[in-house]
Amino acid sequence: MRTIGLLIISNCFMTYAWYGHLKHPGVPLWKAILISWAIAFLEYCFMVPANRLGYGQFTGAQLKTIQEVITLTIFAIFSVIYLKEPFRWNYAVAFGFIVLAVVFMFKK
Repeated sequence: MRTIGLLIISNCFMTYAWYGHLKHPGVPLWKAILISWAIAFLEYCFMVPANRLGYGQFTGAQLKTIQEVITLTIFAIFSVIYLKEPFRWNYAVAFGFIVLAVVFMFKK
């Protein structure tokens, strides 16, 4: 469970690092890059321990799949709340297919 929690925190930082600057188009690109890198450093401070703790309990492929689902979930929330973008039906269908991928990834 610590792995999942760390991955959630990690992805919150990374989503903001990658997409937070979109609401600030007036900021020069070089500043947006430096700020994003600083935020991404925090992401790595949670991602690396999450993967270290989780490896063994999960395979590498399972860790990556978990991370992708968390990323998409956080991004969906971020895009609706922060970017004020609508959540469309086709996003839900695509997300459903990714959930199916998770089901298959964890089949033994």
